[in-house]
Amino acid sequence: MSDRAVLHVKGRVLVGPDDVRDELWVVGGRISYERPPGARDIRTVEGWALPGLVDAHCHVGLDAHGPVPDDVSEKQALTDREAGTLLIRDAGSPSDTRWIDDRADLPKIIRAGRHIARTRRYIRNYAHEIEPEDLVAYVAQEARRGDGWVKLVGDWIDRGTGDLGACWPREAVTAAIAEAHRLGARVTAHCFAEDSLRDLVEAGIDCVEHATGLTEETIPLFASRGVAIVPTLVNIATFPQLAAGGETRFPRWSAHMRALHERRYDTVRAAYDAGVPVYVGTDAGGSLAHGLVAGEVAELVTAGIPPVEALSATTWGARRWLGRPGLDEGAPADLVVYEGDPRADVRVLAAPRRVVLNGRVIG
Repeated sequence: MSDRAVLHVKGRVLVGPDDVRDELWVVGGRISYERPPGARDIRTVEGWALPGLVDAHCHVGLDAHGPVPDDVSEKQALTDREAGTLLIRDAGSPSDTRWIDDRADLPKIIRAGRHIARTRRYIRNYAHEIEPEDLVAYVAQEARRGDGWVKLVGDWIDRGTGDLGACWPREAVTAAIAEAHRLGARVTAHCFAEDSLRDLVEAGIDCVEHATGLTEETIPLFASRGVAIVPTLVNIATFPQLAAGGETRFPRWSAHMRALHERRYDTVRAAYDAGVPVYVGTDAGGSLAHGLVAGEVAELVTAGIPPVEALSATTWGARRWLGRPGLDEGAPADLVVYEGDPRADVRVLAAPRRVVLNGRVIG
């Protein structure tokens, strides 16, 4: 398509779960619901259109060993794009991926800076590894570097106990989260286990990643404070394999990981039923492949979240939560077109018919 070309998307345009329109137009890379006068050079795409999907826990510029070269980051972003993921909340990366912002053919990224972890309490080469007295300073640093988010590692294996354990004293996270909020950033934290959650929520955290340790006691606290979770169920599926690998050295940790895995669906459904906001994230970029967003939506449905709500967790609701537009008048034309109605069967998401990014049809 040339810069002067007009794209006509017709069929069923899902502006919202109940706001379904017959068509939209793309002029100059932006959405319009009025036919442009005198339009020529029109390309038409037909099907069921959704806002570009959101992966709210993804890592571009990171693999199992740490930071990766730019060409690998590019392949990761392209893989996400081909899956229909056009907006990524990058939940921690040691790589500088700002160059992606200059590429109109790559997904838009909201960065949380680099992970902040306790010394020797996270994956090597991933995080700033610090002690509690430095937490406020590092949170301030990453708040200034990021795009409105900061990522903490809330718990990890404690080699002294042989099990998962909280990484930060309550007073340290309270001061750090207050500093992030003062600087206009929200805070999220990696949490597998139970014992870090109350302190983090009462300290004012905005989101928790994975959240496998939610219980009957902490779920109401999350709901009352409006703290979101991003369950990353496609990642939690790897817990049995991780547990098997650590059985000899850390049997207590292995048993704990298996238990968290076994109740994963019940945990997510209980959180949803209580009113906890739930969003889609894959945790791609560590040991997981990119492009898994459709699988994560399907996992939320398996957990018992209604299909339309699971769909919203990667489209309308997720974009609203992250402060980015959907299929709004005048918004950048970032959308995905499918053969069938994804509200009826979320498995449709696994096979995008067309991907449109910044008004251009990709592929």
